[in-house]
Amino acid sequence: MARPYICLLALAAMLLLGVATISRSRGLRDKAHQSAPRIPSQFSQEERVAMKEALKVFPTVFKTSFIRHEVVGEYSHLFTVHGSDPSLQPYMLLAHIDVVPAPDEGWDVPFSGLERDGFIYGRGTIDNKNSLMGILQSLELLLIRNYIPRRSFFIALGHDEEVMGVNGAQKISALLQARGVQLAFIVDEGSFIFDGFIPGLKNPFAMVSVSEKGLINLMLQVNTTPGHSSAPPKETSIGILAAAVNRLEQTPMPNMFGDGPTKMALQELANEFSFPTNLFLSNMWLFRPLVSRLMERNFVTNALVRTTTALTMFNSGIKVNVIPAVAQAIVNFRIHPAQTVQEV
Repeated sequence: MARPYICLLALAAMLLLGVATISRSRGLRDKAHQSAPRIPSQFSQEERVAMKEALKVFPTVFKTSFIRHEVVGEYSHLFTVHGSDPSLQPYMLLAHIDVVPAPDEGWDVPFSGLERDGFIYGRGTIDNKNSLMGILQSLELLLIRNYIPRRSFFIALGHDEEVMGVNGAQKISALLQARGVQLAFIVDEGSFIFDGFIPGLKNPFAMVSVSEKGLINLMLQVNTTPGHSSAPPKETSIGILAAAVNRLEQTPMPNMFGDGPTKMALQELANEFSFPTNLFLSNMWLFRPLVSRLMERNFVTNALVRTTTALTMFNSGIKVNVIPAVAQAIVNFRIHPAQTVQEV
């Protein structure tokens, strides 16, 4: 049973990589394109200038008459590419400029854009400045070849995706809604092409991401009477809350394997594996309970089959000899596509 389980674990890690930040990527390797990873995640006037300079790499995009460029929320960018047939419903391509904040220590070259062994190293080279540069580079090359699209489309580049997109994506959305824009579809960041990543899978393959987890953060709070550590009560705010979050961790959300795209992805890959993995994955009608239990055995694969519960913050107390009146905990739920916030 070990071999199929290793394959499932690697597949799950690959699926989860679609939302992870990785600091190296094959991609556009000239020095101009390497400027993108040098833009940090916390924006200021200096970074605004840096972004403008980086965008000068695409001069044809900015001088083409049927392309409109707007700055939204000070740092986000919206391009409207007008097509020749206005009767066709437009679509939108998305990417984001920002990355999760990085501390100064623990990194070789977090914002340098250094090329090493055919890779560009830098924050955002996979999440998600690679998409940003790829979209604009593709459009630049097409325009040089006198390309005029039939269908209009938008390119939206947000600057605060990692912090919920309030000043970027939400303002772009509000702007387009105010203009009465209705989109045919949206293409956002997704997974990658994997080669040699999955044990037993010889051919490279691309994963098409069609859904993603939502999230909700809940604060749990316990209020009690404060006191002194020399005469503690039977229960304290910290003890009560600690017991509660422990019960929460020990009571996971239901296993939803089969109610999302994960089962279909495994079935599509079944014939690429050797025996016995191909037998399990191609006969889910029989082996679904077994595969479901295997997925639960590791925290990586477990995250694919259910809403996850993660205690991320616990705050209480101001002094070692004082019984605190208040204890607070923040719980982060990553909601399975088959569940709703209300169900969680």
